[in-house]
Amino acid sequence: MASLNYNKVTIAGRLCYDPEQRATQTGTPVTTFRVAVNRRFVRSSNDGTQTQPTADFFNVVAWSNTAEFVARYFKKGSSILVEGRLQERQWTDQQGQKRTSIEIVAEDVYFVDSKSESPAGRESGSYANPDPSPYYAAPMTEPNKFEDISSDDDLPF
Repeated sequence: MASLNYNKVTIAGRLCYDPEQRATQTGTPVTTFRVAVNRRFVRSSNDGTQTQPTADFFNVVAWSNTAEFVARYFKKGSSILVEGRLQERQWTDQQGQKRTSIEIVAEDVYFVDSKSESPAGRESGSYANPDPSPYYAAPMTEPNKFEDISSDDDLPF
């Protein structure tokens, strides 16, 4: 029998709070954040069915360049699309209790808001829209140096 191992998660929602960036003892950047994802569910009742909104909340951790990207360009309320994998962590707390946490480890992170819709863009204009598509990937190697573009005539395509 062949063994199948696949762990891939994609979520899109809004940040619940500003990302929290720290560094490991070796200096590797790590950023944690929480994403709220709205969903609707149908509840049956005597007078018919009702659709009710609710939300799921996911803990996400990003490492290295992706961690720096998230901490720099996203704020509370920003729309975000995260692709990654689920990871379970286990540890013993200060009271000696065994603890478990399941989180998403971000592999790719994308903008969803346009510059004018983003909380970060409204506050400081901190990132430009370098691509006409609605999603922008986190840098995989060196963080990009975004520049404001005054018109579409300045684009090379």
